[in-house]
Amino acid sequence: MNEFIQTFPDTWQEKWYKKGFLDPSLIQQAVFLPLKEKENLIGISPTGSGKTLAYLLPLLLNVSKGEGSSLLVLASSQELAIQVAEVAREWVKELDLKVQSIVGGANVKRQIEGLKKRPEILVGTPGRVLELMKTKKLKAHQLKTIVFDEADQLFDEGNIRLIEQILRQAPVDYQLLFFSATADRSMEQIEKVTNKTIPVVDVSKDDESRKGQKHYFLRIPPRKKEDYLRRLAYVDGFQALVFFNQLSELGTMEEKLQYRGVSVGSLASDQNKLLRKAALEQFKNKKITVLFTTDVAARGLDIDQLPYVINTEVPLTEETYLHRSGRTGRMGKDGIVITFVQEHTLRDLKKLARHMDIKMEEIFLHSGQLVEEYPQKEEVPNENRLHKEAPLVPSKKVKDERTRTLRKKTKNKQKKAEK
Repeated sequence: MNEFIQTFPDTWQEKWYKKGFLDPSLIQQAVFLPLKEKENLIGISPTGSGKTLAYLLPLLLNVSKGEGSSLLVLASSQELAIQVAEVAREWVKELDLKVQSIVGGANVKRQIEGLKKRPEILVGTPGRVLELMKTKKLKAHQLKTIVFDEADQLFDEGNIRLIEQILRQAPVDYQLLFFSATADRSMEQIEKVTNKTIPVVDVSKDDESRKGQKHYFLRIPPRKKEDYLRRLAYVDGFQALVFFNQLSELGTMEEKLQYRGVSVGSLASDQNKLLRKAALEQFKNKKITVLFTTDVAARGLDIDQLPYVINTEVPLTEETYLHRSGRTGRMGKDGIVITFVQEHTLRDLKKLARHMDIKMEEIFLHSGQLVEEYPQKEEVPNENRLHKEAPLVPSKKVKDERTRTLRKKTKNKQKKAEK
């Protein structure tokens, strides 16, 4: 048995194998002991490599029942926070610990009531967490560990002020952890805000959790995006998270495809929490085939065995492409990423692929199926050529003439023989 798994309680070991897990991923092995020993750390590994369990499992083992809210996980979106809370609840059952989610858009009174029960683990979004800290409903002084999930998003311009205020509310001596596939791009901000030099564990180059991913481009004519999305929706076994660069285009395309009878939903940042939750649940339960989304709304989502990710345009950055593609082919499973292109955007995609060291191939949509080679058209016979190449068939007149000539020659031979 793996040394990593041997450190688990017996009930966790059983759960690990029941869930179909075998060997832990590189990031899970690399950070386990440092986290158990309460060290600060920046963890970097590819999307879909098991980062949530990488930090949750060792940290949950450090939490004591009844000690108050000692572990806080900050997530970059409501959906990610709810997802992390669900995973945490699954693993704390055997430890008899409580988990409370604190996200914007949800009933704050219920969250306050939940905090009165003194949950040991809190999972939330920055805005709501800060609000409850300021009103003293969340006892910041009890915190021992703060995790920043999707750290690069939490330290961007939209969230950085909230993060600074949260850290000012927290106690002086606490464990700080940062996880993301692209956290290295926020290290300067992290060090500036925390005023600390934090060790980095980066397994990106050695991790093979994305080996099941395949990357393709699909040429589509201008203004044919709607038609191609509709046709893809009816490909056998198709279910996809479909990314748009523009929120306005997402809404328009959803309306068009719904009108044409396609099973489609959306997960967008301008929707309320209930609509987003309903759409995500329907998608996870395979009640809808296509889920339209944006980068902000879908960051970090774990959708079990999602077969396809579609980029309706070439992503603007390598970071965006990596996080989008990470929704499929997770933990070594198979997954297909398809990007729509025209001739002038194909160059941009190939440039991204070179920088990311990704093999990018062409794929075709033909007769309701996705194929790697476009079937060659059968050559239509050319009648004129066939007539030229065909053997000459003599007419009746020619045949009769040949017969008469042959008979005449035969008679002449007979006469010569008689003489």
